[in-house]
Amino acid sequence: MSGAAETLLWLYRELARRGLNHGSSGNVSCRQGDALLITPTGATAESLRAEQMVALPLAGPPAPGSAPSSEWPMHAAVYAACPRAEWVVHCHADACTALACLNEGLPVFHYAVVGFGGSAGVPCAPYATFGTPALAATVTQTIPGHTACLLANHGMICHGRDAESALATAIRLETLARQYLLARAAGTPRLLSAEEVEQARQRYRTYGRPTPQAEDPA
Repeated sequence: MSGAAETLLWLYRELARRGLNHGSSGNVSCRQGDALLITPTGATAESLRAEQMVALPLAGPPAPGSAPSSEWPMHAAVYAACPRAEWVVHCHADACTALACLNEGLPVFHYAVVGFGGSAGVPCAPYATFGTPALAATVTQTIPGHTACLLANHGMICHGRDAESALATAIRLETLARQYLLARAAGTPRLLSAEEVEQARQRYRTYGRPTPQAEDPA
């Protein structure tokens, strides 16, 4: 578990280094069998140490005297709703938070939005008070079928198969949210049609894989 704790520390610090988190905002976790390991409450990138990571059952509650992030129910909800999720990132990145404060999801204005799953873009979960079972419930209802969702008047949450992919998903979502807001400031973005979304989805199935070589006719 120490290796996972060190990786969580790297991930949390990397979010701050890239400007996706500030102060003690945001939290990260990873699945550990029937448990999860999560950053503690009130941590900052400067003060956090690997030994402070908190383990608790996926179904909770935390052990008496432990101090996990107040958002642990939301992280647990992602693991329950998304069986392939192994690492979870929650942050208050500027563009994602701005869009979430409009109570809007990220539509398919760019083909890369298709990479988050679904056919209508990245959804926005309805508002609920932070750190509550109500917020966890809204995420449970919103994120299945996607690798990320926005959180109304709050921020975003995403998951990946490892720490690097979870970080990459968070960065990509923030980049696309910023680009969408820039496009909206300049005019009305053109959204991809259902046919164009399906074509992009088909391309993603082979994206990053070697092109098969043609068989030797001889």
